Amino acid sequence: MTTTTPVATKTKQLTGVKGRFAATRTAAGFAAGAVVLFAVAPLALSDFRLGLLAKYLCTAMVAVGICLAWGRGGLLTLGQGVFFGLGGYAMAMHLKIADAGPGQVPDFMQLYGTATELPWWWRPFANPGFALAATVLLPMAVAAILGSFIFRRRVKGAYFAILSQALAAAFAIWLIGQQATTGGTNGLTDIQGFFGYDLDDPVNQRMVYFVIAAALLLLIALARQLIHSRYGELLVAVRDSEERVRFLGYNPANVKLVAYVVAAGMAGLAGALFVPAVGIISPALIGIVPSIELVIGAAVGGRASLVGAVLGAVGVAWAKTALSEEFPAAWTYFQGLLFIVALGFLPGGLASLVGIVRRRRTPKATDEPTPALPVGEAA
Repeated sequence: MTTTTPVATKTKQLTGVKGRFAATRTAAGFAAGAVVLFAVAPLALSDFRLGLLAKYLCTAMVAVGICLAWGRGGLLTLGQGVFFGLGGYAMAMHLKIADAGPGQVPDFMQLYGTATELPWWWRPFANPGFALAATVLLPMAVAAILGSFIFRRRVKGAYFAILSQALAAAFAIWLIGQQATTGGTNGLTDIQGFFGYDLDDPVNQRMVYFVIAAALLLLIALARQLIHSRYGELLVAVRDSEERVRFLGYNPANVKLVAYVVAAGMAGLAGALFVPAVGIISPALIGIVPSIELVIGAAVGGRASLVGAVLGAVGVAWAKTALSEEFPAAWTYFQGLLFIVALGFLPGGLASLVGIVRRRRTPKATDEPTPALPVGEAA
């Protein structure tokens, strides 16, 4: 017969209280985010500003994946623009085919190419179901193939970051060279419809915004579930001590691969929703510089915090739009300086300021008086 000590009972009670408090706080946070995104923003912003916010939320979706891969797994992914572009081009290809009409080819093919019918690798994207699945599954498949080669050869740290950045550069160069089938430097532009809805209609633009906002909340919920699961703990363990995890019988390559693939899928979904929000996808949006900008947003807000990464991505994207209008030549230097300052002086990002202030306000254990022990226990 087992007995429960008072200490064990009190510990279980405290654990239960903390769990309920955390669940309540999480639910309140999601509710507050939903109110801001679905009620406050549409009422407070004009159609133009709401369209800009939709664009910023797409970058925040990429930041959620960066938070999982980099903030929790230590994988500095400088090539997320590749997966963002794969999702964006998959969506744009379907929308351009739909805009062209049955039996027709997209307008840019008539201008740049001599093809009278769709290339063979364009044809599957005429199916909306295939195109929607490809926006997420195609980036995940590419990430799975690349990650398998990279992680199984134990490539990590700066070498992984350089490889991912080189991948972004190679992908952008390839797109530019395929002008007859990808639009080249211009990309796929002048997208007019979104599954039967006219994107010139402000009502439909608001619908696209609501879809993006809902997708962002869903991705945050998914990432939070992964972070607080057993897998999330294992991912942190791989980040901190890969050899110990291998000694315990786990394969660190598989653990990192899952985070890399999930982050790629999130970036692909963000790219797919970016297309109807902006009406364009081009190599200029997916190369080295855009990939670094995505990482800067997560780093400034706090790469280890989902809320911090999202707010940081939105803030940096907004600052780029606002400040680049006033200082078009100096904004790039300011952005680089922001990244250096964030990593050098505040590695945890702005989200870590709350913890720093809280620790400074909490009295140290050495400052508290030591409770007197009973006479029988003092010996």
